[in-house]
Amino acid sequence: MSDPLPVVRRVADLRAVIAGWRKDGLSVGLVPTMGALHDGHFSLVRASTEQNDRTCVTLFVNPKQFGEGEDFGTYPRDEKTDAAALSALGPDLLYAPAGDEMYPVQMATSVSVPGLGDWLEGEFRPGFFTGVATVVTKLLLQALPDRAYFGEKDYQQLCLVRRLTTDLNIPVEIIGCPIIREASGLALSSRNAYLTDAQGAIAPGLSLALRQAAAEIAGGSDIAAAIEAATGTILEAGFANVDYVAVRDAASLQPATLHDGNQRILAAAWLGDVRLIDNREI
Repeated sequence: MSDPLPVVRRVADLRAVIAGWRKDGLSVGLVPTMGALHDGHFSLVRASTEQNDRTCVTLFVNPKQFGEGEDFGTYPRDEKTDAAALSALGPDLLYAPAGDEMYPVQMATSVSVPGLGDWLEGEFRPGFFTGVATVVTKLLLQALPDRAYFGEKDYQQLCLVRRLTTDLNIPVEIIGCPIIREASGLALSSRNAYLTDAQGAIAPGLSLALRQAAAEIAGGSDIAAAIEAATGTILEAGFANVDYVAVRDAASLQPATLHDGNQRILAAAWLGDVRLIDNREI
């Protein structure tokens, strides 16, 4: 049986533990999460424990990245279960701050990445990426790890984090890890727990449509036509609405009209009240 995972809840305590690791000459990996952990998160933890001497996992449901009417109040929270699952994977510390530790009452600063944070998810979730950029910047500066790990499922977030660390000279290497999928192709997400059985049967259609479109574009098909076809396929699968299907440069997320071998197709669509996102490399 694994030993319980040590937990700290204050910035000062986090820094004290990491300072001890640094004093011993140990490398540090950081895995930021909002809890409700699944195999996608666990793959990040495994990558960090393989590449670093010590790994800290963070657990904080960030209120600043939830818009009005979104699921902040109902977002799944079970720290005990998450901590028990993590213990078996070998990380060394769980940082689980309270809201007022992360965002003191007097805090007036936020971080935004104009352009990159305004497209796609930013268009449909105003303020979302300011919340993401602010909390990630704080976590990176609170811990100052050697490396931090983010999943490619939230691909726009990964690009945004790479941009802000470069722009702000934050000395942390950002590692992107592959999407973990169910056998059906559905990308793992904490929000998959909201799906009914009927919706769960429909949900893989998002991934399948993107896979088909990516193959068509790689084979020389017109990008605009492939996007239109993928949108139709997603709706025909049973999704209620498609927010976007877009082909973008894999690094800058600038719109792409011609295939150049370095692109990503991204999409967001609704099943009832559940909004799913996914992406595929082209």
